[in-house]
Amino acid sequence: MRDRFGAVLAASMSVLFVEAVIGAIAFVVWEQTQERPDLSYNALSVIFLVVAVPFVAAAGAVFGALLSVGVVMPLLAVAGWLGRRLSGREAWWWIPALAAAGTAPFAVAVAVLARTGLPVGVGVWLVVTAALAATVLVARRPLLVDRPWLSGGAMVRRVALHGTLAVVAAGTLAGIGLWAGIGYEPPRLSREQVAGTWSDARGGTLVLTADGRATATRVETFEDSDDVLEPVVHRCSGTGTWKYTPGTGPWSQEVDVSVGDCPMDTWEVSGTRAHPKLYVYIGDPDTWELYTLRRDGQPVSVGLRAP
Repeated sequence: MRDRFGAVLAASMSVLFVEAVIGAIAFVVWEQTQERPDLSYNALSVIFLVVAVPFVAAAGAVFGALLSVGVVMPLLAVAGWLGRRLSGREAWWWIPALAAAGTAPFAVAVAVLARTGLPVGVGVWLVVTAALAATVLVARRPLLVDRPWLSGGAMVRRVALHGTLAVVAAGTLAGIGLWAGIGYEPPRLSREQVAGTWSDARGGTLVLTADGRATATRVETFEDSDDVLEPVVHRCSGTGTWKYTPGTGPWSQEVDVSVGDCPMDTWEVSGTRAHPKLYVYIGDPDTWELYTLRRDGQPVSVGLRAP
């Protein structure tokens, strides 16, 4: 019994690890399709990620063990009991059926709390159901009496082999998708499209006219202070000039605005073609905090943006 418990635990944790890696790849691809600024990365961020890897791995192992003991094994036991009780023998299809029923409340909660709507809720439900069912089905293998016995080490080796192939396939598909252009790019604007009224929805407006004149009304500007995370904020009003530089691509577009003595940074472009935005970093760019102007005057959020 102890050997079987160990084999099931090893199989479950191995599959969960592979699914976590594939999920991370999928998350990176999804993130690249979302509207975002041109975020910078420095050497300190990379070093932090490298140092954090062992701690994340240890936390993941603990979480995987708890999930295996608290969810996978009970689901495996209930599926076997239902099969024997209702049909006289264990049947594998009880596992996806129970996984679908058990993950439905979680998907509903995500859809309601995140306000994502029915399509996203159904997608979350299908993905979580498939991941849980796959884990339980693999963990069921050491319990099958009509198959040759496999130890925990043998299960880990099998999962490692097939999991590596799955990860390579997922990474290849992700690379192909990003190379094909599914990632986000800011809209490519012209000088005529930059001209107009831009607002931060808090009383600040920046009017750029076609003849190159700029009028700022309570537009926030930022100066460095002793605290890198808390720059000095000014409300700038005045007149001046502006210039649009298209650069070599969507990410290198710049709008230079000069208004009196205002310490105004160079604006960059984000948003969509229908709803373009101008933004500058607040303080250190590594904090990913933005001050954004929208052309349509809709409310904007100023806060942390994940890369």
